[in-house]
Amino acid sequence: MKKKILSIFPLFFIIGVWILFSSPYFFKGRIPYASDYQVNFFQPWSHYEKFWGPVKNNAMPDVHGQMYPWKKFTIDTFKKGQIPLWNPYSFSGNPHLANYQSAVLSPLNLLFIILPFVDAWSILILLQPLLAGCFMYLLMRGAYKISNFAALFSSVAFMFCGFIVVWMAYGTLAYAIVYLPFGIYAIERYLQSKQIKFLFFLSFSIPLSFFSGHFQISFYFFGTLIFYVLFKIISEKNKSPFFFIVLAMLFGLAGAAFQIVPSLELYIHTVRSELFLLTETIPFQYLITAIAPDFFGNPVTRNDWFGHYAEWSSFIGIWPLLLAIYAGIRIRSRRVYFFLLLGIGALVLSVHSFISPLIVSLKIPVLSTSALSRIIILFSFAFSVLAGFGFDQMIKDIQDGKAFRKMFILFFLTGSFFIFVWCLILFSNVYPKEWLIVAKRNFVLPTILFVAGVFIIFLSSKNKKFRLLLTCFLLLAVFFDSFRFAQKWMPFGIRDFVYPDVPIASAIQKNIGYGRLLGNFGAEFATYYGFSSIEGYDPLYIGRYGEFIQSMGSGELVKGERSIVRFPRNEKYTDRVLDLLGISIIYHAISDTNLGWAYPVWRDKERNRLFYQDNKLELYQNTHALPRAVLFYNVEVIREDRKILKRFYSDEFNFKKTVILEEPIDHVLKEGIGSAKIVMYTPNKIVVEAETTEPALLFLSDNFFPNWKATVNGKPTKIYRADYTFRAVFIPAGKPVVEFIYENWNF
Repeated sequence: MKKKILSIFPLFFIIGVWILFSSPYFFKGRIPYASDYQVNFFQPWSHYEKFWGPVKNNAMPDVHGQMYPWKKFTIDTFKKGQIPLWNPYSFSGNPHLANYQSAVLSPLNLLFIILPFVDAWSILILLQPLLAGCFMYLLMRGAYKISNFAALFSSVAFMFCGFIVVWMAYGTLAYAIVYLPFGIYAIERYLQSKQIKFLFFLSFSIPLSFFSGHFQISFYFFGTLIFYVLFKIISEKNKSPFFFIVLAMLFGLAGAAFQIVPSLELYIHTVRSELFLLTETIPFQYLITAIAPDFFGNPVTRNDWFGHYAEWSSFIGIWPLLLAIYAGIRIRSRRVYFFLLLGIGALVLSVHSFISPLIVSLKIPVLSTSALSRIIILFSFAFSVLAGFGFDQMIKDIQDGKAFRKMFILFFLTGSFFIFVWCLILFSNVYPKEWLIVAKRNFVLPTILFVAGVFIIFLSSKNKKFRLLLTCFLLLAVFFDSFRFAQKWMPFGIRDFVYPDVPIASAIQKNIGYGRLLGNFGAEFATYYGFSSIEGYDPLYIGRYGEFIQSMGSGELVKGERSIVRFPRNEKYTDRVLDLLGISIIYHAISDTNLGWAYPVWRDKERNRLFYQDNKLELYQNTHALPRAVLFYNVEVIREDRKILKRFYSDEFNFKKTVILEEPIDHVLKEGIGSAKIVMYTPNKIVVEAETTEPALLFLSDNFFPNWKATVNGKPTKIYRADYTFRAVFIPAGKPVVEFIYENWNF
């Protein structure tokens, strides 16, 4: 009976910890989404005083500007019977499934089919630490056969490690790594039992990670699996099972190709693929946050004064760290050496050192264009594993009467480090006094946990009656330390503040038709409500579109920005582009009148006609906007990028009469009379009916991308890249019907 209780206790403990962490959702009606941040900081809600109030965590804007509205668009499109391959609501159109962070293929999207959206989102977010804890326990107990309590110690350390906690609200990055212990478990169990099911588990873990929404972290996941298999091949005498393991991994990678291949197709067309910059490496002194996460302050408490809290988070806790180091010192096994090498290697790659510029200079896709610090998750994972090994080794050494002697040097060095830090905090002026007060406050708990742990280990080494107390202390210490960190960071917002109704949204929906919307808002407004915007925020956008917008001021080719397309409000050719792209409605905050960051609707009342107003916001109709689909009878062919932009942004060029192509068409055009009308517009399919007295070019002011195909009257036709980054097709005289269809090789 005692054995049975011990066997199920860890599972109940993990679930209990998870329920306690998730209790604001389950018992208080709150949701793991910073709705207070949304209504206080994002337009249009931020203009209305009825939503104003305290904000817990305002350090995760991407959740609002990307993750949540993208998920809404994904699910809405699925419910309409289409796979969301293309997003027409940002950047004048941009690939969606191929945009990795959209996580279109994640099996967990089924939650949104079953549950109301806000509840499905809540479960999606909250499942991450639970899966991390369960998979880690499965690895440590099921594959490595360590004790229940040691496996539980590793599990709690991993499920609330810094990386998983700070990225939890995004619902992507943590999912990309939580399947790592499951994949390694499958490899180990297949080698132990030769059961086919474990090969299926291994194969399945790979697309699960790659479908989760963050390629960089999935890249680390798969790289670690390869590294582990190579380690096992070297260390095992029987090489034959590895043929099947490698085959299973290849099958898994083939399944993940449904996401990887479209993403690579998009990647080569983006600005990000050309930007090899040294970003987000962790300063060496910041590593103290591995045991004291708020040493340099916390954005939640508004006292952070150094660093990038989320990107640099290496928190694992004082006792997981010490026991991981103890395992590396005391245990002579290849398994320990592997995780020690993995953890230290990840740590070295994540910190700012001479290696960082070298990685960038090698121009390795993904690695050299992303935040290097995120590889710190492999340190957290590896040291969580080592902590379980160290836990059992320490208990064994205590039973043998060797523990305190064996740990003395480690305790001495750690104690010396604590004394050194306290001397800096109390007696130095290395930082301003107000900063040191923050550091002092947040270094107390790690110090208490360290001193208390050393004392209890000393007692346990002298009297076996204290050994149960030691086990309980270590479990409670890692739980309390990790739980406090996670609870402090993670926002649980008011349900009623998640996209509360605002009248202006309804006014736009009634008047926008197939036009586009311009204003000081982001995807949290445009994509969520289905308003087509010419701006956008994401590193994976079509590079030529960014160049087209950036070049608007000078008329010369200017590269797009790293992660954003911002439409200049007051450049020489602002109105030209605004009209070409069919901006039919302009959103304007009354408080922005006469300010430089707002489009100057107040200058030309004939061009901009007011049709909606409340006490905070206005909507204007742009009377000069072209339709999204329009016919042209004059063509200029210019092959060179710089010359295209120079010609388009020139005073003598009539953009409403002439379209620029990069290659000639096989037809002679002459002046005619005609019109075009969009009769169907969905993410993956657009139908346009035209009527023209002469052959013409049908211009569509949506971004050109190779995956778009077109037919005219049911027959395939070529799509020309027009006006640098848009689409045009040749149509005959009469009443042709043009269909644009987005096709991926895998759908």
